[in-house]
Amino acid sequence: MQSTQFEQLSPRAVQVILDQLPERIRQAFIDRAIEINYPVEAVVEMALAGYLDREAIGFADCKPRRGKA
Repeated sequence: MQSTQFEQLSPRAVQVILDQLPERIRQAFIDRAIEINYPVEAVVEMALAGYLDREAIGFADCKPRRGKA
């Protein structure tokens, strides 16, 4: 079985994530996407990547760190 690395969230994956969030958080993602004229997939990806690596814009440049450093 071949392993594939994903560097972007698919629209389906984002929909699954958004469906699990409280309505106000889901709407905040959608509102922010509209505000900055980005797809909601990119906004969710930026939020997740930024949580793991403050300097990351998306998964492609995200360097997750654990513990100190």
